[in-house]
Amino acid sequence: MRKISEEKLALERQRLEGMKEFENKYSDFEFIAGIDEAGRGPLAGPVVAAAVILPKDIFLPFLNDSKKVTEKRRDVLFDRIKQEALAYGIGIASNVLIDEINILQATYEAMREAIKKLKKTPDILLVDAVHIPDITIRQLGIVKGDARSINIAAASILAKVTRDRLMLEYDKIYPEYGFAYNKGYGTAKHIEALKEYGACDIHRRTFIGNFVGE
Repeated sequence: MRKISEEKLALERQRLEGMKEFENKYSDFEFIAGIDEAGRGPLAGPVVAAAVILPKDIFLPFLNDSKKVTEKRRDVLFDRIKQEALAYGIGIASNVLIDEINILQATYEAMREAIKKLKKTPDILLVDAVHIPDITIRQLGIVKGDARSINIAAASILAKVTRDRLMLEYDKIYPEYGFAYNKGYGTAKHIEALKEYGACDIHRRTFIGNFVGE
């Protein structure tokens, strides 16, 4: 891995300090968990949520909202987060569940599953944008939380990489839809494939009716 200059490291430390807005605000709490999801919008595949509790003094260069990080860097951060987190959990809600209870409720279910898998009980949950029902732990929904909390940013990386890797595996089973490239999102080629081949087992039926005449 290419060595990072001292100047760049100093700038990264400064940037990451700016992403600890809520970690600093709730610094009296021992275990602060960040919660985020990936995959609410696609036409196919699951929605994945992650919960992460990072050490308070951790320094993870280039940690950011997963959408602002390259795939190569996400993979590196994914491994480091799993190695260095005090605890992490990943929850997955299938396309079948999404169709049964709707995407928002399925997202909440994936988030609850991720929280349950944490090996440490959080004192507070920092959640990107939403408030999770049926959770007794104190929580705070934060608009654009993945840019204002390093724990939420870390959760966004775990959720995104986990889901992308699942979609790569699905691409091997259903290669005609291009899941390796579109990750289940409604690209023009994906919609063309839907019209030609119809839906496969991982498509969200409640999302694709306009494209396949269901």
